[in-house]
Order: sequence, then C-alpha cells, then structure tokens
Amino acid sequence: MRSSSGPVSLIDRVWVEPTGPKVPEIIALFWVVKVLTTAGGEAASDYLTRFGNVGGGGIEVLLLAIGILLQLRTRRYRAFAYWWLAFSIAIFGTGVADFLHLDVHISYLGTTVMWSALLAAVFWSWHRAEKTLSIHSIHTRRREVYYWAAVFATFALGTALGDFTATALNMGYLGSGIFFGILIVLPGVARWRWQVNAVAAFWTSYVLTRPLGASFADYVSKPPNIGGLGFGDGPTAAVGIVAVGALVTYLAIARPDIQQGVEALEV
Repeated sequence: MRSSSGPVSLIDRVWVEPTGPKVPEIIALFWVVKVLTTAGGEAASDYLTRFGNVGGGGIEVLLLAIGILLQLRTRRYRAFAYWWLAFSIAIFGTGVADFLHLDVHISYLGTTVMWSALLAAVFWSWHRAEKTLSIHSIHTRRREVYYWAAVFATFALGTALGDFTATALNMGYLGSGIFFGILIVLPGVARWRWQVNAVAAFWTSYVLTRPLGASFADYVSKPPNIGGLGFGDGPTAAVGIVAVGALVTYLAIARPDIQQGVEALEV
C-alpha cells in the first residue's frame, strides 16, 4: 500500500479510487431517467449533425470528455456526474452509430451485428476478469471501466437496432417504439415468473431502453413525410434535457437511489 506521504501519480490525481459503489441503485425512477437520456441523446445528436462531422462531432466529444472527468473525480455515486456521463454517451454513441451507417456506409444490420459482438466481448472480458457483471459490484476502478464500456456498447447497439427496425424492417418510428416497449417488459416478467438471473434481466432491459427511447424521440422529432410528428430535433432534445435535469436534481437532493452501504463507506 502506498504511504499517504508518498508520491501520487497523475492517474491517481485525475481518477480517484472509489470508496463506495459508483452507480445508482436500480429503482423505478432509474428506468424513467434512462429512457429519457436515450430519447434526449438521440435528438441532441441528430440536431448536432447540422454542424457537420467536425463541429457536431467535436461538441459530442467535448461533452463526453467533461462527463468522463466528472465521473472519474467522484469517489462514489453522484447523480449529476453519473447522469451527465450517461447522457453524453447517449449523444456520442448515437453519433458514432450514425457515422458508421451514413458515412462509412455500413448497413443497419451490419452495425447491429457489430455492436452486438462488441458488447458480447465486453461482457465476456468483464466476467472473465471479475467473475460478475452485477452493477452492485462497481466499486473499483477496473470494474468501472468495464461498466462504462458496456454502457457505451449498449447505447450504440440500441441506436443501430432501433434504426434497423424502423427503416430496414419498415416498422416506422412509432411501430418500433411500441415493439421495444413490449420487449422491455419481458425481462422483468421473466425475472418475476421464472426467476431468470437478475443480472441477465437487468442488462437485457438496459439494452432495450436505447431503441425504445430513440424510436419515440425520432417519432416526435422527425418530419411527417418520414413518419414523425415534426416537432424538430432541437426542441425534442431541449425537452429531454430539461426533463432529465429536473429528475436528476431530485435524485441528487432526495437520494432515493443510493445503494445500501454507501454511507458507511464514505470518507
């Protein structure tokens, strides 16, 4: 163990060692905020495309860098830091997935398969190294890396999957939203009815929040000639940001999503 009087490396200065869980407890409001971040992230990323790959992409990278720095500087779960990073990953993940389809010309099926493989690789590596994928185990720096890598992969996968069902399968934005709204209930039912593994049920639902939120965001924001209501990407993103901001403020003040044992681990 390094003495408190010894030298401190740069990584230790920037990325502090956790003293408790770095993610929230999974309560009902968690899922509400998660879906809103996916919806807001989809609309925000689509809005930023008007500034081009360099301008819009630069803003997305900046938001992500701020989110990473905020999260790395916390020793335990903090609502604002956690959800800033989650929202910025929603925006950046959408941008990356769209770039691969629109600019690199990979089909939606191709990007869906690619992100599925990446997520499977993250889960395999994470479980091989840590023997668990439980979010209740995110209290070390290495596990936090695995967690956020999985989160990024789920966001990108969800974007590709939602676009695949809406366009390639001709389900439309509303049809896709309803479809994923039904699917997201199934892991919870399976957990309740057949005692399906809690970790598997959680991550399945987590992946599905992305195409669910993104499909409804596209339905609200896109013009009627392509199956939307025409509200606009900017206004839809603004509503998502305000809604997430209000709910995260509540979480930061009331703290209903603090995992048990966190208070005892505070220093």
